[in-house]
Amino acid sequence: MAAGRTNAKRAEGRLPWECVTARASAFTRDSTGMEGVRERGGSRTQRPWSVYRASTLELSNEMIGLALAGNSQDPDAPVLEFSVACADLLTPALDRKPNSFVSVSCTTPPQAFWTKHAQTEVIEGTSNPIFLSSIAFFQESDINQQTQVKVAVYDVKDRSQGTMYMLGSALFPVKELLQERSHRLQLELRSAENRRVGNITIAAWQMEDGADQRTAVGRLPDNLSGRTVLPVDESLAESMGARMKYASLFRDTLLRSVFGGTMSRMYRLPTTAGNHLRVLEQMAESVLSLNVPRQFVKLLLEEDAARVCELEELGELSPCWEGLRRQIVSQYQTIILGYQETVSDLNAYRGPSFKASSLKAERKLEFMSTNLHVQRMRAQDELGLEHTYDVVTVGAPAAHCRGFKNGGLRKLIQKFEEAKKHSAPSSSQSIVFIPQDVVRAKEIIAHVNTLKTQVGYYAERLSRAAKERSPGGLERTLAILADKTRQLVTVCDSKLLASAIQALNAARPEYIASKASPSADSQHVVLRNDQDTLLATWSGSSSRSSLHVDWHEEEWEKVWLNVDKCLECIIQRVDKLLQKERRPSLGGQDNTQSDLQGGASWKGEEKRAFWINPESTSQASSSSASPPPPPSSSSLPALSSAQEAYGCPGAEEAYPGEWSEALYPLLTTLTECVTMMSDKAKKSMVFLLMQDSAPTIAMDLSLQCRRDVVFCQTLTALICGFIIKLRNCLRDNGFLRQLYTIGLLAQFESLLSTYGEELAMLEDMSVGIMDLRNVTFKVTQATGSSAPDMLPIITGNRDGFNVRIPLPGTMFDALPREIQSGMLLRVRPVHFNVGINEQQTLAEKFGDTSLQETINMESLCRLNSYYEQFKEVLPEDCLPRSRSQTCLPELLRFLGQNVHARKNKNVDILWQAAEICRRLNGVRFTSCKSAKDRTAMSVTLEQCLILQHEHGMAPQVFTQALDCMRRVGTREGVIQKNLSGLLPVRDLRLDPGLLYSLPLLALSPNLLLVWIFLSVAYFLAKLRCS
Repeated sequence: MAAGRTNAKRAEGRLPWECVTARASAFTRDSTGMEGVRERGGSRTQRPWSVYRASTLELSNEMIGLALAGNSQDPDAPVLEFSVACADLLTPALDRKPNSFVSVSCTTPPQAFWTKHAQTEVIEGTSNPIFLSSIAFFQESDINQQTQVKVAVYDVKDRSQGTMYMLGSALFPVKELLQERSHRLQLELRSAENRRVGNITIAAWQMEDGADQRTAVGRLPDNLSGRTVLPVDESLAESMGARMKYASLFRDTLLRSVFGGTMSRMYRLPTTAGNHLRVLEQMAESVLSLNVPRQFVKLLLEEDAARVCELEELGELSPCWEGLRRQIVSQYQTIILGYQETVSDLNAYRGPSFKASSLKAERKLEFMSTNLHVQRMRAQDELGLEHTYDVVTVGAPAAHCRGFKNGGLRKLIQKFEEAKKHSAPSSSQSIVFIPQDVVRAKEIIAHVNTLKTQVGYYAERLSRAAKERSPGGLERTLAILADKTRQLVTVCDSKLLASAIQALNAARPEYIASKASPSADSQHVVLRNDQDTLLATWSGSSSRSSLHVDWHEEEWEKVWLNVDKCLECIIQRVDKLLQKERRPSLGGQDNTQSDLQGGASWKGEEKRAFWINPESTSQASSSSASPPPPPSSSSLPALSSAQEAYGCPGAEEAYPGEWSEALYPLLTTLTECVTMMSDKAKKSMVFLLMQDSAPTIAMDLSLQCRRDVVFCQTLTALICGFIIKLRNCLRDNGFLRQLYTIGLLAQFESLLSTYGEELAMLEDMSVGIMDLRNVTFKVTQATGSSAPDMLPIITGNRDGFNVRIPLPGTMFDALPREIQSGMLLRVRPVHFNVGINEQQTLAEKFGDTSLQETINMESLCRLNSYYEQFKEVLPEDCLPRSRSQTCLPELLRFLGQNVHARKNKNVDILWQAAEICRRLNGVRFTSCKSAKDRTAMSVTLEQCLILQHEHGMAPQVFTQALDCMRRVGTREGVIQKNLSGLLPVRDLRLDPGLLYSLPLLALSPNLLLVWIFLSVAYFLAKLRCS
C-alpha cells in the first residue's frame, strides 16, 4: 500500500499546473493547422483527446471532436472508455445486500429511443461494487458530444431464475464527461419513485500514443465483497518505447479479408504492483468457414472424377475384371453426385459466416466447421507494452450428419482393415497385395504424373533455347531435362511396376482367349504378390505356369531403356552443337571424332535401345538379345527420329547451323517415348489399386466420405490459426526461422467425454487432426489488394493438400528469403483431450477411458519429438520470453507425469500442454461438442491464468475477473448468436414452440396481443434473414 501511495504521488507530481498551461498553449498554437485539416474534410490522423490535458480548462468543441476520433496507431482502441463503481446501494430489504450489475444505454439525437450498449458483470453481496469490465465505445460506435448515456443499476434476486429489478438510474451527456476536469462524474441513482438509492461514479480512461497514461479514477476501496483488494494506482507506468504496429482484426488488410463480425470487450484489472492492466478481449468469425469447404469439395470432385477416368482408360478387360470395374465406377459416381449437390448447396448458402450448433447434423452444411471463431486477448502491462494471445475455437470436427451408431473414424478404420484382410481370399479372381504395395502404387502414380509434365515442359524450353541459339540457356535447360528424365526412368524401373503391367496384360480378353483357360468352377487364376514379385499360377487340378513373367519384364525394360537412350542422344547432339559453336574452325574434325566416340560408346553399352510401336506394345519378343526390326514410318512419328537415335548424323548435315532443326526430331521422340512409358506405368498402377479396393469398395468409399467431412472441418480451423499466427509474428525472425525449419506446432485441446456419442466424436476428431500431417503451407504475394485476393487457395488431393497464403506486398517483403522462395511449410499437430462434464464421470466409473489415454500418450511423444528437434537445429532465442520460472524441459516432464498418472478429470494436462504450446510458438485450438459452454470455460480460464502468471494480475480478483469474462465477455456472444435470429432459415413456418402456448394465451387478451406482436416480429426477422 505504501508503494501504491508513492506511485500516486509521483503521478500527481508529473502533472503540475505549469504543465497544463504549456499543453494548452501548445494546443492554441496548433489550432490554425487543425482548422485547415478540418476544412479539407477532416483527418483521422489527428491525435486523440487524451493527448491534451484540460484539468483546469474547459474543453472546446473541437477538442471534444478530437476526443471521439480514436487512436490512429491502434484501430482496436476505443474512442471512449469509462469504468463504473457504485456506492451505498440501498435495497427494499435492509437485511439483504444487492447482487448488482450496471446496464448502459445510449441515444444520439435525433434518435428518440434508447439502445442498449453494454453491461457489467454481476457482483454479489455488496453495496459498494467496483466493476472490472469497463464500458467502451469503439470507432464503429455512432456517438458524439450530444450523445446521452443512461446507466441503470439492477439487483439480481435469483441468478438461476433470472429474476431482477432496477434499483435506480442516472443520465449524463458525453460532453459533460469530457469537460469534467478529472473526466470523472459522481451521480446520484434515482429509483422509479425518484428516491435516492445510492451513488455511481463514472471515470473515463485516457489513452495516449506512447506517452504516460493516467486515469481519472480515484482511490478505490480496500475491501470488495469481503475480500482484500490491493490499492490501485492512478496511473500506468510510462511506456518504455514506441508502440509496435498491431495486426488489427478491424483494419489489417489480411485479417480483415479473413475475419469479420468482431465483438470487443474491455477490462481494467488491478495488478500486484498497484497498477492497472488494460485488457481487450475480441472474438471474430471467419469467412473461411464457407470458403474452405467450397474449395475442398471441388478438389474432391476433381479427384474422384479423375479416378473414374483412369478406370475407364484401362481399356477392354475380361468379363470378370470388367464387372469389378463397373462396380467401382458405380460407387464413385454415387459419391460424385453427392459432392456435386454439396457444392451447389454451399454456393447457394447465404447465411452467416459460421455454422450454429443447431445445424451440426445439417447434411447441406456438413463440411462447415461448427461455431468457428478466433478468440483474441490483448493485455497492456504496466510498462505500456502489449501482448496478444490468440486461440481458435471450433466445435469438435466430426461427421454429425452421418451418425455415431457404428462408432467414429478410429473404430471404423479398424473394422475396415479387418474386413479387407478377410475379404481378399473370397474373390474368384484376386491378387493379394501387402499394404506397402498399395502405398507405393499411389506414390508411383503421383511421381509419374508430375515428372511427365516436367519433362514435357523442359523439352519445350530446350527447343525454345535452340531456336534462340542460346548456349547458356541450352546447357542449363538440358541439365534440368536430363535430371527429370532420369528421375522418371528410376521411378519406372520397379519390379512392382513390371509385375503390375504383366497382371494388366493377363486381364485382357485377347490374352485369356489365346490360352486354354480351364473352367471357372474347378480352376481359376490366382496372382500372389510376394516380396515385390508377382507370381501367377493356375489353381486347380493341373498347376502350370503360363503367364511368362520374364517376357513381360523384358518388354517393359525395353520401354524405359528407350527413354534413357533418347536422352543420351539429345545430350550428345547438344554437345556437338556447342562444340561447333565454340570452335567453328575445327567443326569438321570435332564432328568426326564425336561420331567415332559415339559409335564406340554405343558398342560398349551393355543395354541397347529397342523401338516399340505404341500401337502394338503387347507383341511378343523371343529374346532381349535380338532387337526388333527397324520401325516403319507408321510406328514412330518421324523416320529421322529413329535415324538420330541410331546415331545417324543426317539431320545435322541437312540443316547446318540450325540448332532447333537438329534437336526437334530427338525431342519429339523423347516426348512420345516418355508419354508411352508414363501411360503404361499409370494404367498398371491404376489396375493394381482397382484390384486392391474391389472387395471392400462400398465400405472404403463410405469411410472416405466420413474422413473427408472431418478433415475439411479440421483444415478450416488450421488455416485460420496459421493466418493469424503468421500475421502476428510477421516481424518475429525467431518464429519465422522455426516455421520453415521444423514446421508449425498445432496444439488441439478438446473437452469431449469418452462416453456415448462424444466418444465417437473424439474418434473422428483424433483422425482428422492426424491427417493434418499431409498439409503444407506456401506463402505467396497477393496479386491484388481486394479481399478475395487475400483468401487462401487450396490445391492437391487426399494424399496431400497445399494451402497458398497470399500476403500483401509489404508483408511479403518482410518474410525471410526461404519463405519467399516458396518453401513448403509443414504442420506438426498434437491433440490432448480431458473430459470434464458429467458424462465423463460416468465413463470413469462404468465406461472406458482408454481412448483418451492413448491420444494423450501419442501426442506427448510427438510433442517431445518436436522439442528435441527444435533443440538440435534452433537456438533458444527463437522462443518467446516468459515470466514463468519453470523451463520447458520441466514443463514437459510434468506433462508426462500427468499423462501417465491416469487421474480422473486431470485438467493439469490441458493447462500444461497449452503453456508448452505458447512457449514453443505454437497455434492453439480449443474444442468441445459445440464450442460454446465448455469451450468458453476453458478459454476464459486460460486468459485469467495468463493475466495472473504473465502480467501480474492481482490474485485477489482472479475469481471476479473469471466470472466477469464468462458472463459479459465475448464468449457470451457465441451463445447469443446461436440462439438469435441470425441462424439461416430453411423455411418460413412459425416455430412450433409458439403454437403450444395458444390455448393458454387465449385465456388472457393482453397476453394474446403480446404473443401476436412477438410472432409478427419473429416472422419478419426470418424474412430478413432469408
